Amino acid sequence: KEEVFLNLVLEFIPETVYKVARHHSKQKQTIPISYIKLYMYQLFRSLAYIHSLGVCHRDIKPQNLLLDPETGVLKLCDFGSAKHLVRGEPNVSYICSRYYRAPELIFGATDYTTNIDVWSAGCVLAELLLGQPIFPGDSGVDQLVEIIKVLGTPTREQIREMNPNYTEFKFPQIKSHPWQKVFRQRTPEDAINLVSRLLEYTPCARITPLQACAHKFFDELRDPNTRLPNNRELPPLFNFTEQEVKIQPELNSKLIPPHYRGEPTNSSSGGGGTSNVDSTEGAAAAVNDN
Repeated sequence: KEEVFLNLVLEFIPETVYKVARHHSKQKQTIPISYIKLYMYQLFRSLAYIHSLGVCHRDIKPQNLLLDPETGVLKLCDFGSAKHLVRGEPNVSYICSRYYRAPELIFGATDYTTNIDVWSAGCVLAELLLGQPIFPGDSGVDQLVEIIKVLGTPTREQIREMNPNYTEFKFPQIKSHPWQKVFRQRTPEDAINLVSRLLEYTPCARITPLQACAHKFFDELRDPNTRLPNNRELPPLFNFTEQEVKIQPELNSKLIPPHYRGEPTNSSSGGGGTSNVDSTEGAAAAVNDN
């Protein structure tokens, strides 16, 4: 009997955030802040979109962020662990790659929300700023230890918010480490502030992906003069779909800069700011419109 094969032909995107970060790390450098803004903005925009559909990616990490060095487009890939979360329906807690696992997963929560992706994105942002993972645990328990070293020991209330069924409260009391001391001295305050609002123990205290897009850290992208280092226009960052503008309408006036309003949504104009940053990778990032 003749066998039948299904062949998938997919768009080729040559780089990943992981490869770009590793390249800079080998050069003992961190990724230029302009690129970090581009990468993270597009990650948050893609998360806002899938979360609005009730889909949780559950494996956000640099390896799953594809980059096109020429156009600066970033796309979120590998939906092998993704799930449409239903309130009241249990989910497996052993999900997500270790360094990027939200604390509620480590505490064994099965009723988690899309906020686990927000935590993971916060870990990615921190890693790009530091040049190395912020919570490099060797095991589940060690992962929690690494988190506590920075955020301090979670309170009973925070543990309850992460997993109400967790009853063991035997943790040494450790004070939180000031965020300014976690990062290098020249790290922008806006970047540190954004990280602090993403890496919260209490899942519902984390800002939403769209709130992250509206954060002042990304204001440079909304500057009409901003361009890629290769002098190309930024990729489309503000061509929000009908689905996207309904997510948190109160943010639209911040998300869509004045110079972009009134343009058709399929415009190739990204809008965002000039950057004189040198880069051997030339990889910026744009949004995955899914």
